[in-house]
Amino acid sequence: MANPSDICIRGAGIVGRTLALLLARERLRVALVDVPVKGASPDVRAYSLNGASQRILQDLRCWPDSPAVTPVHQMQVFGDHGGELTFDTPNLGTGELNWMVDVPVLEERLTAAVQFQPLIEVVQAPVAASLTVICEGRDSLTRAQLGVAFDIKAYEQHAVATRLLCERPHGGVARQWFTWGQVPGRTEAQAEILALLPLGGEGGREVALVWSVHPLRAADLMGLTAEAFAAELAQACGLALGHMTLSAERAVWPLQLARASRWMGVMPGTTKQAFVLAGDAAHAMHPLAGQGLNVGLADVAELVQVIRAKEFWRPVYDPKLLRRYERARQADVQAMGLVTDGLQRLFAQPGPVWQNLRNWGMRGFDRSGPLKHWMTQRAMGQSAHEASASR
Repeated sequence: MANPSDICIRGAGIVGRTLALLLARERLRVALVDVPVKGASPDVRAYSLNGASQRILQDLRCWPDSPAVTPVHQMQVFGDHGGELTFDTPNLGTGELNWMVDVPVLEERLTAAVQFQPLIEVVQAPVAASLTVICEGRDSLTRAQLGVAFDIKAYEQHAVATRLLCERPHGGVARQWFTWGQVPGRTEAQAEILALLPLGGEGGREVALVWSVHPLRAADLMGLTAEAFAAELAQACGLALGHMTLSAERAVWPLQLARASRWMGVMPGTTKQAFVLAGDAAHAMHPLAGQGLNVGLADVAELVQVIRAKEFWRPVYDPKLLRRYERARQADVQAMGLVTDGLQRLFAQPGPVWQNLRNWGMRGFDRSGPLKHWMTQRAMGQSAHEASASR
C-alpha cells in the first residue's frame, strides 16, 4: 500500500476481516494485521448467526453455501424438572430463527474477499494509522499494553465442544438442556448446559456440541475415549438423535463474563491517533444464548455507521466521534451480558424451590405470546422497531 493507512485493524478473525471489507467500501485504506498461529488445531466450532449478521455477510458476498450453512427452523429448550420452551418459525411468521455456520468455510470466504480488495493490505505487524481497531480476541495483548482493564467474572464452568454424527437427522432443530451432572470427587451435582446445534445443511445428521460443565467434569470428559464420551453424551441428552459418534476432536476452554472498562482512547505519545475495541477484545459472555459473534458483528456495523455518518470535517480519531460508537455498543452489550449471566445463575441454583421457580417461569414464558414473539425477534437480529412492526 503506497499511501499511509487510514485505519489499522489488529486481529484478522471473522470480526476483523468483516470490518476491513466494510471500511474499504467507504474508500478508507486499511492495514489488516494477520499473525498466523503456529500449530493451531482444527476449529470444531460452529457459529449461530442471526438475521443482522447474515445481512452483513451477504452484502459482502461472503455468506457460505449449503451445507456450510444450516437453517434453524426450531429451538427446543428443556429445563431440569419438566420446564420446556419451543421457538419455531411458523409461529413467528419469519424465514428462519438463525443459521448455523461452519467457521472454517466462513473464514475462507472472508480471506478470499480481502485478497481481492485493493484498499486492504494484510501486514504482519501493526502500522501507524489515524485509528487502530483492536479485534484480537478476549486475550488481546494490545488491550493490555494500552492499560485498558478487562473486568472478568469467571464462571465455574468450561465449555467442551466437538462435532458428532447422529443416527437420526437433526431436522433443523437446535436443542438445549439445562441439567445437572456429577463432578468427579464431589458428592453434589453441578449445573450443566448442553447444546446440540444442527450442521450439514437441510436433512443433515451432524451436530455441533457445546457442553458447559464444571472444570473437573470437563477434564474427566476430555479424558474419555471417543466411544465413552459419545455414550456419556447420549445419556445426558436422552438419545434425542439416537446413537452418536464423534466426527472431530474435542476442544475445551474456560467460560467467563467480561467487558473492557473503556472501548476507546488516544494512542500513547500521539494526539492524532486513537483506538477502539471491537468483538471479543471488548466483551465476552456465556455461550448459552449463542450471541457471541452476533454481538461482535454488531460492533462492526455500528463502528462503520458512525464513521460513515460523521461530519465531513471531523477526523476518524476524534474522541467525540468514537464516543458515539462506545456509548451505542456498551448499552447493547451490557443488556445481552445481563441476560446470559442471569440465565446462567438462575439455572445454577440448587434445590427444589429454585427448580420449581425456573420451570414455572419457562412454562409461563412459553405461553406469553407477544412477549415471547418480541424477545425472539430481537435475538434474531431485528431492531426494536422491526420487532414491534412484525407483531
